[in-house]
Amino acid sequence: MSAPNDAATWVGELDRLGPLRDLRVDPAFRAARLLVTVGGTPQGQVTVPLRGGRATIAELRSALITLGSPERVAPAPVAGDPVTVVIATRDRPESLARCLRAVLASDHPALSVVVVDNDPPDELTRDAVAAAGSPRVRYVREPRRGASVGRNRGLAEARTEIVAFTDDDTEVDPAWASRIAGAFAADPELACVSGPVLAARLGSPEERAADVALAWNKGFTPRRFTLAEPPADSPIFPFAPGLFGIGANLAVRSGAARAVGGFDEAMGPGTPTHGGEDCEFLVRMILAGNVLGYAPGAYLWHHHRPDQAALRKQMEGYAVGLGSFLAKVALSPQGRSVALRRLPAAVARLRHISDREAGAGVAMPADADQTRNRGLLNGPRAYLRSRRAVRRAGGAVPPLVGPARAGTTAPHKILATGGHPAVTPALPHVTGGYPAAVPARPQGTGRHPTVAPPRPQGTGGHPAAAPGPQDTGGYRAVPARTGGPYGAGPARRG
Repeated sequence: MSAPNDAATWVGELDRLGPLRDLRVDPAFRAARLLVTVGGTPQGQVTVPLRGGRATIAELRSALITLGSPERVAPAPVAGDPVTVVIATRDRPESLARCLRAVLASDHPALSVVVVDNDPPDELTRDAVAAAGSPRVRYVREPRRGASVGRNRGLAEARTEIVAFTDDDTEVDPAWASRIAGAFAADPELACVSGPVLAARLGSPEERAADVALAWNKGFTPRRFTLAEPPADSPIFPFAPGLFGIGANLAVRSGAARAVGGFDEAMGPGTPTHGGEDCEFLVRMILAGNVLGYAPGAYLWHHHRPDQAALRKQMEGYAVGLGSFLAKVALSPQGRSVALRRLPAAVARLRHISDREAGAGVAMPADADQTRNRGLLNGPRAYLRSRRAVRRAGGAVPPLVGPARAGTTAPHKILATGGHPAVTPALPHVTGGYPAAVPARPQGTGRHPTVAPPRPQGTGGHPAAAPGPQDTGGYRAVPARTGGPYGAGPARRG
């Protein structure tokens, strides 16, 4: 029996090194999407049909075969380098509290958290931070609104080399921070790391439509991106929205992020552009000569919009954000000259996005194409208006391409020729009031701690959790999965 295309879907996690048992969940679910791990390291996702909320061992085994042998999965590296987690938020205290519970459940030994409260209308966010009751969490009030403003403030407040960003509507895996640190320790050249963003719930049609349309999960294969080695699967590189990851699951070396000027405060949630800030930041990091990485082990769960109005608003906002990003590229002489050569491929990419949204399910707005086109057209005007306001306020609006250091090849010339000469990072050009970037750590000097050994297999390195209210056949619920129409969320095999 094949799984229904648009049916209430239970989200869970199954470790292949544990005993396989029947899966039993609420009968309202007609399918189950399982993140399959090997000793806690993700291998892939499978979707299995449910009859009366049940899938048999045979059905589960049949689905697992499609992923190949678990012996081929290398354990994700972990390390204990100090990590600061920045959460920029505004007026969502309940969501923030859920996010904080997950972050504080981390297995990382040296984790600190900065919650930036942007233009708060009340004290509820401060109260949520206080209720977390952890000395590792610091509350910062930021008078200006905007996710980019909040992230930049968190970057300025951080005192660690590694700074990880997430949003208040996520729940990170307990090993998330350790694996981010492990990715940086395993590859000292990395300046930025992203990871999978997985749907926390797929109970409502809107959640399922958002999951397909947004396509935030970039798979479970490690990747490395550099200007000198364009990926073969991206003809519009490096101007590929979403290729490098999204702001909900992003970590940087603080010096590299400060050197390129941080996030563009004219872009993102809380501004007229509504989005585009993470895409623009990552493209700017690449154009500055940095190395970016994708670490599948550093995954988290995202709570998609559960209703039609919220989904429509989100999709329109992302379209405006994309239009804003394209406007910034067009305003950059170097960026514009390179982007024009990729115009045919960019048009094909937009058609692909349109087709993906069209097949996202019954909950997608009927006028999705018109909404997207309207957003794309409104984006340039929104960015120009927002940029003027941010500059008047003294905020950060870093250029897409900074000045190249003497004796190096300009990024746009490398892109134009497809050459592979070494590119050195651009000089710091717009710091937005941040202190000068700390120097990169020398390679081969022992300043990087040894990558920690993989966590004990079979348990994912975490203690077993008590079973939830449902008899899930040995599956256990990730913390804080309560409420909602079905009451079930991502689960991990116990």
